[in-house]
Amino acid sequence: MADLRSLYQEVIVDHTKSPRNFGVLEDTSHHAEGYNPLCGDKIALFLRINDEDIIEDIRFIGDGCSISTASASLMTETLKGKSLSEAAILFQDFHHMLTLEGGHEAERLGKLAVLAGVAEFPARVKCATLAWHTFDAAIHNKLAPVSTE
Repeated sequence: MADLRSLYQEVIVDHTKSPRNFGVLEDTSHHAEGYNPLCGDKIALFLRINDEDIIEDIRFIGDGCSISTASASLMTETLKGKSLSEAAILFQDFHHMLTLEGGHEAERLGKLAVLAGVAEFPARVKCATLAWHTFDAAIHNKLAPVSTE
């Protein structure tokens, strides 16, 4: 188990230091902003969704703690190329993994499972879910910034 935690920590550190899909996306179809007042995390999410509801591209910018940044990076990697219905299931599974003492979701989440340990630190769950709540706001065209409070 210690080896698995070490691997998970390495993945989180890697995505924090070199976040994937970081930057502004031009020609977006959807956009939203999110803020975690507890930690100070801020994110802007940009999506390009085609007429068949496939996420063609997704990018983010922002400033946040390591958990927030790694979660956004992993989320964008995971969602790119997925349908909105697939993304909704992933969001639900991810949220359950962190908030409902999940576990069975982790095997369906692939790389996202590296964040399962965040559930042990309730104050950090908001850091890990900020990008996901911002994604949900973007696809539902919510104009007001998302807050985790």
